[in-house]
Amino acid sequence: MASRGLLRRFNRILNWTMVAVTVLLALFAGLLAYDTVQPPVSTLMMARWLSGEPLDRQWTPLPNLPGRLVDAVVMSEDGQFCAHNGVDWQQLHEVMDDPDGPSRGASTITMQVAKNLFLWNGRSFIRKGMEIPLALLIDALWTKKRILEIYLNIAEWGDGVFGAQAAARRDFNKPAGQLTAREASLLATALPNPFRRNPAHPSRGHRELAVINMARAQEAAAWTQCLR
Repeated sequence: MASRGLLRRFNRILNWTMVAVTVLLALFAGLLAYDTVQPPVSTLMMARWLSGEPLDRQWTPLPNLPGRLVDAVVMSEDGQFCAHNGVDWQQLHEVMDDPDGPSRGASTITMQVAKNLFLWNGRSFIRKGMEIPLALLIDALWTKKRILEIYLNIAEWGDGVFGAQAAARRDFNKPAGQLTAREASLLATALPNPFRRNPAHPSRGHRELAVINMARAQEAAAWTQCLR
């Protein structure tokens, strides 16, 4: 009897191991595919398509996006983007020590790509626990340029507006390549709260954030070498 119970337990462990390996292999294959698939779509985009909600996204390769926008977004969202391996461990430790602090959950650009492509919105320890290994894997498999290219094309800049190109046309009636430094910073600093910050009609606080971001973006060369 004891041997049968042991055998059943071994079979359960074996079955769960096979499921886990299958999931990991599928995820690995998916990540490799997304390194070349044009254009990748986020889970939020798919949800909108399935529910029949409108969606505006105009895929734009990274070389066609202005350097001032790239610098503004990196300096606003993840100044250590070129230095970390997908996770900013120092910021993460600070958040764990002070979860109510101002660092917005220490979510790097790579972690946001992992969340937007494969996970869901909303704060939870379960999602964060999945987001971190995904970000590490993405950073290992993709170049920094590819990660940022995908981010700038799937980030939500308002209800149903995805990517920098769609946001530039909506807010400033021009393609992203023609954005001024001020407009780029207004777009970049809207990302943390795109439903309350309107780049076309910024509040006083939003304008102040954009001014700070413009100054940082002018000094971005030392922080964005991996994108040059």
